[in-house]
Amino acid sequence: MATKQPITKKKAVSAKKSASTSKASPKKIYVLDTSVILYDHNAIESFEEHNIAIPITVLEELDNFKKGNSSLNYEAREVIRILDRLSENRFIQEWTPIGGKNHGNFKVILNGVEGGSYNAVKVFNDGKNDNKILNATLSLQKEEKNAQVVLVSKDISLRIKAKALNIPAEDYETGKIKDVSLLHSSIITLDKFSDKLIEHMFIYGFIEKDKFPYKPVEDNSYYILRNGKKSLLAYYNPTSGNVERVEKQSVFGVMPRNAEQTFAIHACMKSHMKLVSLQGVAGTGKTLMALACALEQRREFKQIYITRPIVPLSNKDIGYLPGDINSKLNPYMEPLFDNLKYIKNQFNEKDTEYKQITNMMETQKIEILPLAYIRGRSLSDVFVIVDESQNLSPHEVKTIVSRAGENSKFVFTGDIQQIDTPYLDEQSNGLSYLIDKAKGNKLFAHVTLQKGERSELANLANELL
Repeated sequence: MATKQPITKKKAVSAKKSASTSKASPKKIYVLDTSVILYDHNAIESFEEHNIAIPITVLEELDNFKKGNSSLNYEAREVIRILDRLSENRFIQEWTPIGGKNHGNFKVILNGVEGGSYNAVKVFNDGKNDNKILNATLSLQKEEKNAQVVLVSKDISLRIKAKALNIPAEDYETGKIKDVSLLHSSIITLDKFSDKLIEHMFIYGFIEKDKFPYKPVEDNSYYILRNGKKSLLAYYNPTSGNVERVEKQSVFGVMPRNAEQTFAIHACMKSHMKLVSLQGVAGTGKTLMALACALEQRREFKQIYITRPIVPLSNKDIGYLPGDINSKLNPYMEPLFDNLKYIKNQFNEKDTEYKQITNMMETQKIEILPLAYIRGRSLSDVFVIVDESQNLSPHEVKTIVSRAGENSKFVFTGDIQQIDTPYLDEQSNGLSYLIDKAKGNKLFAHVTLQKGERSELANLANELL
């Protein structure tokens, strides 16, 4: 697609950039697996001057993915359009220019390898598509003896099988983040903090940035300040330019139980933080805090949208379940309903808050949507909670955030240690990508929650099992 910007900056030369960054190094030929193209439809443009080969089996698989409303279907359609544009008036079984500065050529390669040293179909005794892709790569190795042929795949099993056949194989690194430290700890703890500054913050509520001893200070960064038995929670407000005190507050009957939850509520309640990510293991209260904050701010937004990836069947398959769209989604949205029930149970059935939640569900003030329904919409005056966002790709996260209209707020929650999508990992999933790319922006805040508050048994499971 010529008019859309690529999902990532085109810095990635290969899955492992080392060899290709040297001008003296010979050009490589990268064979792209279907998993790479469905992860990033601009992958063909991510290898600079090196050549790209696409097995014809990949085209067959793309054809199977082109129908539907899921992100994979979208990626498949975009890749097909890109290949169609590049192959206009050309035969793409021959090397064809990709176009643009510092880009190589591409071509479609056929299956084969009869008479070669290896035959993946015979070696693995299976004619499935992965083995056909391996055979196409083996054929290219035989044909291009003066070039290094490398298979690029996000499928770990396929990479292992390739190496068993003496085919160099790498993961697709574009979109992967390098530093994962922020994903595991976002809150800065300062021990032996100045007693006078703590007293000053208790009295005045803030410290000027220039007087704050910790440098550098990033926008919306959170701090625990300690001196002996004295402690104080704070954050840097980019709007005022001060490090301000953060006080514990109850939201729609939910009171934070630790500093991390206090920061999570603070981030979700602050109007200048339009984009928030909450990362942490199960039971830390990520979704509960986000939902309680959304209910607390119900008068400031016209609607509350809640969504999460449907991993077991994917969006395109929910049609196989009986009933209307709500009935199809309910089995996957039960964790969200559990959080709503918990908040409702903080009140008596006769309380106004209890009735408000029921009324908001009935009038669709609170609406649960599949991700596919968000594409193409402009979401104004809404509070959007995207749960289990570690199961999204970077492109899916970008698609969701790009829907933001005026007076909208997006909260992404997830646990990067519980990824259910086979081709994503800690470094390449959408939640990690969002945290890495948006950190330090005045519209963005991130909180990592580490302390479980669900129960002692749940904490035991997280620690030992």
